[in-house]
Amino acid sequence: MYLEQNGVFCTTGLMNFLSHFYFDRHTNDCYHVLGTVLPDLLKNADKHIVLHPEKLQHTDPNVNSIITGWNKHLAVDKYFHSSKFFTTHSHELKKQLLPAIQGSPVKPFFLGHIALELIIDNLLLTTGEVKVDDFYNHLAGCKNETIGEFLTFSGMTDTAVFFKFYENFKKSKYLHTYAETHQISYALKRICMRVWNNPFTEQHEAQMNEVLGSYRDYLLGSFMTIFEEIGGKL
Repeated sequence: MYLEQNGVFCTTGLMNFLSHFYFDRHTNDCYHVLGTVLPDLLKNADKHIVLHPEKLQHTDPNVNSIITGWNKHLAVDKYFHSSKFFTTHSHELKKQLLPAIQGSPVKPFFLGHIALELIIDNLLLTTGEVKVDDFYNHLAGCKNETIGEFLTFSGMTDTAVFFKFYENFKKSKYLHTYAETHQISYALKRICMRVWNNPFTEQHEAQMNEVLGSYRDYLLGSFMTIFEEIGGKL
């Protein structure tokens, strides 16, 4: 999930865009790909948007592809957050980050949860499992008229707020920065700033970078097991 903070996009989790994209990286259906990330896009465009298109059927097959992708997003989230991988590594990250954020108001569980998802996106990029440009090319192939039809069909009355966010999201191509490990700590800071004022000192950030970099290297050889596990359930 991505948020814009002063013009900068950052991640707030629930199996980030690239992790969702991984499962459909070989498809030719751009609308399906869009559907797999649309729940998070909408939440970040306006946290008050609540849509439930899961059981809808439209006469336009492209709109139905978005719905199919949406349902896949929900399934991936469910399998990921109920997995032993998520429970184990988010808990371990919480423990390792705790000394690094001593004195910070940020809740360690929240930090461990989001940090794990950011690390996974970084690993997908840096190991070449997904290509960011492929993801953005899919989004570029979707017509706004079709997206708008999906949104209004699902019950949204004012789509302008979404399209403003969506165009900025595509233009920024912020996901490219997730190949840089230090961006994990930066993104965590931006997310926490939504909830807490001045969540981290410079010392906190430096220590977090050490923890996150080390844990990223620790997961390098095994992180694909969670994608194999989820893929076997989809």
